[in-house]
Amino acid sequence: MRISARADYAVRAALQLASSQDAGPLKAEAIADSQGISHKFLEGILNDMRRGGLVLSQRGGNGGYWLARPATTITVADVIRVVDGPLVSVRGARPPELSYTGPAESLLPLWIALRVNVRRILEGVTLADVASAQLPPEVSELTETPGAWANP
Repeated sequence: MRISARADYAVRAALQLASSQDAGPLKAEAIADSQGISHKFLEGILNDMRRGGLVLSQRGGNGGYWLARPATTITVADVIRVVDGPLVSVRGARPPELSYTGPAESLLPLWIALRVNVRRILEGVTLADVASAQLPPEVSELTETPGAWANP
């Protein structure tokens, strides 16, 4: 599975907004500068997040962006889906829409298991969890698995 630059930047921008929820709207330039993201690219991402109902925006001198809901209610999966679509797809289709025959028949349950596990992790972690460095124990435990950080 690959996390696109777009998804990575969207999550980072959302985390920046989550960490400053009480400070008022943040300008796109400030988010871009703090996260090392191209301002122009980030504007498109923030617009997708606005259309997806994750952020609100206001123009003007006191304007900027802020989360549309509390960070405790927005998951990492929510952000990725808004900017990239489904979390797991094969050739652009969701695993339940696929069918295989012969020796490849057992690929379908494999892709579905992958989808379930990706969803379990990304839907189980909120922006508040990441922004506060308090990942759920089941996620933290996975990072401690021997070989988790090794290149195969």
